[in-house]
Amino acid sequence: MIAFLQQNQQNALSIIRILVGLLMIYHGWEVFDTQLLTEYSRWDQFKSFPNPQLIVTAGKAIELISGLSLALGLFARLGAILLIMSMLFITFTVGKGQFWYADQHPFLFVLIGIIYLFFGAGKFSLDIFFNRGK
Repeated sequence: MIAFLQQNQQNALSIIRILVGLLMIYHGWEVFDTQLLTEYSRWDQFKSFPNPQLIVTAGKAIELISGLSLALGLFARLGAILLIMSMLFITFTVGKGQFWYADQHPFLFVLIGIIYLFFGAGKFSLDIFFNRGK
């Protein structure tokens, strides 16, 4: 059993990376829904910013870009940094910063992002594909 787990470690990390990327694409896709973005920009958490609509749009665009990067495994470390930054913003600015309870879902994305920041895209990635050609 341990040998099987060790042999498939990279496969598992790649599958998780792809799934996390797809989840972020799903959330980031809202960047194309202007009515929803306007609704988000009216939240109290964004009213203190000079341009709430821009903050919300940028956040959703970052979610989409980080999701595409992770799902494809292209510039995965950069995608991980974007994921970490956006989810820290959501945890501590949009949320209440209670990552041990109320805001743990975005904070879990931070932790997952840290994994891919250190380990890179792994198997089944365009990063690996393009590096082999060099």
